[in-house]
Amino acid sequence: MLAAGAELQAQSIKDLSWLTGTWNRTNVKAGRTAHERWVQTAEGLQGWGVNMNGADTTFVEKLKIISKDNKLYYVADVPQNKEPTYFLITGITATTLVCENPQHDFPKKITYQLDGDKLKATISGNGKSIDYFFERKK
Repeated sequence: MLAAGAELQAQSIKDLSWLTGTWNRTNVKAGRTAHERWVQTAEGLQGWGVNMNGADTTFVEKLKIISKDNKLYYVADVPQNKEPTYFLITGITATTLVCENPQHDFPKKITYQLDGDKLKATISGNGKSIDYFFERKK
């Protein structure tokens, strides 16, 4: 059961400690690599998503999870957007994170689902959905 409303606000970013570490993406095209890395900071969680084609970096996104105005937000800062995009965190469990921003063009929803040393991130909205599969770097 996902926590909601006041229950979710009472939760802390520490409840997402399962997200910390380096996650290597497993569903990439041949010759390419990608990973997400999350670390605990004084402000919350800081993350980076990096895509590579051979030795060349092709895409970098800066991510963070912060508390603002008694709510938790997943913030994505990507090169194609002028400003970072805030997604309200609408659900947290011991293995799930759900973030939503219905006003954003795409994605409108971001979900992380932990399964042992595997992580599935799904971005969705406007009738489309894209899955990203990761394994924890040991």
